[in-house]
Amino acid sequence: MSKIKPSKGAPYARILGVGGYRPVRVVPNEVILETIDSSDEWIRSRSGIETRHWAGPEETVAAMSIEAAGKAIADAGIGAEQIGAVVVSTVSHFSQTPAVATEIADKLGTDKAAAFDISAGCAGFGYGLTLAKGMVVEGSAEYVLVIGVERLSDLTDLEDRATAFLFGDGAGAVVVGPSKEPAIGPTVWGSEGDKSETIKQTVPWDRFRLGDVSELPLDKDGNIKFPALTQEGQAVFRWAVFEMAKVAQQALDAAGITSDDLDVFIPHQANVRIIDSMVKTLKLPEHVTVARDIRTTGNTSAASIPLAMERLLATGEAKSGDTALVIGFGAGLVYAATVVTLP
Repeated sequence: MSKIKPSKGAPYARILGVGGYRPVRVVPNEVILETIDSSDEWIRSRSGIETRHWAGPEETVAAMSIEAAGKAIADAGIGAEQIGAVVVSTVSHFSQTPAVATEIADKLGTDKAAAFDISAGCAGFGYGLTLAKGMVVEGSAEYVLVIGVERLSDLTDLEDRATAFLFGDGAGAVVVGPSKEPAIGPTVWGSEGDKSETIKQTVPWDRFRLGDVSELPLDKDGNIKFPALTQEGQAVFRWAVFEMAKVAQQALDAAGITSDDLDVFIPHQANVRIIDSMVKTLKLPEHVTVARDIRTTGNTSAASIPLAMERLLATGEAKSGDTALVIGFGAGLVYAATVVTLP
């Protein structure tokens, strides 16, 4: 017989509050066209993006996270000292260690909360949400702060016609806490590592240490380029449209609902054409509100779902208590989908 006492957590977990932060600088397509041979019409037709936000020197990964998290904590109606864990999903915090989550936990005023970073690309919010739900139900934390944050402008090659217009910066956060009824469904998640070459960083960090310039990409003036994100657009598009619609349907099935039961659909904001194709494949009813925050925010990777959620609630396009399907997918290739009740 085991000597270990059983865990005593909440029966269920839910999202209690949401917050977002978008950098002050708004960057229209015209700025992107200064370095690539394209057009505003082409960018809009291919991605749906009209503008994006780029962070300034003071808008660090930590600073943006703290702004978004403060709003989420206030929205949840709790104090920062009640946060038991801080989970930060990001690929653009450039200090390998310590985790930026520890700085965020301290500056928010938590009481020595557990804090760690995860790297799951554009599925990172879904991964963090799943971990948070587990903590609340298991009892290791009563309230968990989940943050998706990126400064992808730091990882954008402005001379790359295929990706220069895609990425934006920002932070989105939610507080997950106890619930008396199911409000975060089972997560359908996974990875397809055999496709990892389709989205990747151009050059590993250690290549710079080796000092072999011949192995490093150069710009048009012969200067060494900083590592950037690159992708095989058509391959990623096909995978996202066909495979992620299946995953989204699996998440609905796992939650025991149909598309008719949905109020809101919040997919990762990667591309409007991908979003529209998923809506069609899933046969979502007209009453379902669909997030298309990408038009003015761009692709913010791990931040895109909470930012889109926050905007829908702020504008009244979605309301507290709505049932929403969320799905993130990206580099790895990784994915995560679940059904949630909006805060």
